[in-house]
Amino acid sequence: MDGWLQDTSAAPAPRYTVFGMKKLFLIPILAAALLLPALAQTSANPFLGRWDLTVTGPRNNFPDWLEVTEKDGALAARYQPSGGASQPIRALKMDGARLILTISPATKARPETVWELTANGDKISGVQKNGDAESAKLEGSRAPALNRAAPKAWTDPEPLFNGRDLTGWEPAGAANHWVAKDGQLVNAERGANIRTTRKFDDFKLHLEFNCPDEHCNSGVYLRGRYEVQVGTEGGTLPSHEQGAIYGMIAPSPALPLGFGQWQVYDITLVGRHVTVIQNGTKIHDNVEIPGITGGALDANEGDPGPFFLQGDHGPIAYRNITISTPKN
Repeated sequence: MDGWLQDTSAAPAPRYTVFGMKKLFLIPILAAALLLPALAQTSANPFLGRWDLTVTGPRNNFPDWLEVTEKDGALAARYQPSGGASQPIRALKMDGARLILTISPATKARPETVWELTANGDKISGVQKNGDAESAKLEGSRAPALNRAAPKAWTDPEPLFNGRDLTGWEPAGAANHWVAKDGQLVNAERGANIRTTRKFDDFKLHLEFNCPDEHCNSGVYLRGRYEVQVGTEGGTLPSHEQGAIYGMIAPSPALPLGFGQWQVYDITLVGRHVTVIQNGTKIHDNVEIPGITGGALDANEGDPGPFFLQGDHGPIAYRNITISTPKN
């Protein structure tokens, strides 16, 4: 039986008094220690982390992405607009339970654009305001981690493009200029993007591409959400150039653009980790893609999605497009 519950009348008082005092002091100390993890959890900012968003305006909606971090008590954030590259948010603050983000500051031509957000567990919602006017609704969920082991085996490669016609592909967007010609999938001029009718989760993709000149600008969208850049945007930003995970991760090393020459991408995507081999050289080695890139079809990162090839910037040709998927 525990000593401090015994009858102490026949024993020396100091022995049991000291033992009892130690026990009594230990109880609040242990209780405080057990409470610390709970306090740490409840004090964490509920907005920290990555969020997959949909922005719904009066005429259309588009996918978006937000990442909120904290360092030394200071909040920072970046977001992915509907087009272009992800951008840092220059001004943000907590206002009670709301997170207020200044997406773009006011200019002489337009008022500031602000997001006002609230978080509820793994859900986030709010409004976009241009000045005092509400211009859109925002709804989203915490982005999935997508951490999973690489498959032990892959299926044999199967063609996604038969070289004869557009079977298995569908144009999306503006006027279509994609044709099958001489075993190639060719976009003759600026127009529609084109995507597969099938959707994929984890995969190994092989394709070859040919940029005709120094103005070539295209991209390969994995699951319709993550762009691997093809061609150039002018050479000023490495994260916007050939081989980049567009707007997020520059290739390392960056290889010559090789206009007018056939080049090869071998791309493996497992969860949100990607490996890209260009012309036999590994330029991304199992890197984590933080979130959707500009031009993504949706923000449903946990779902399978199609491949799509960008044709809205001008001429480009692809060939020998094959896919391997995990063996069951």
